[in-house]
Amino acid sequence: MAGVKFEQAMARLEAIVDELENGDLPLDESLKIFEEGIRLSKNCLKVLEDAERKIEVLVQDKNGKKQLRAFSPGGDEADGGDS
Repeated sequence: MAGVKFEQAMARLEAIVDELENGDLPLDESLKIFEEGIRLSKNCLKVLEDAERKIEVLVQDKNGKKQLRAFSPGGDEADGGDS
């Protein structure tokens, strides 16, 4: 599971949800893929937490203080609301 990329893990999680929602699997198979889904979701959460920590480091000022800025998909940073 360590070599699975985030996007691959998310795609597999979506497939697992679809399979479980279908309800056509025997109980033992359902449990097996449910356990796989739990492992994948924990892996994805770890990847997201690691990415968040990296971003926090990148937005620190020269004194090491975090400069919290609102993210906007267009690349513009939110000002303090002085508009």
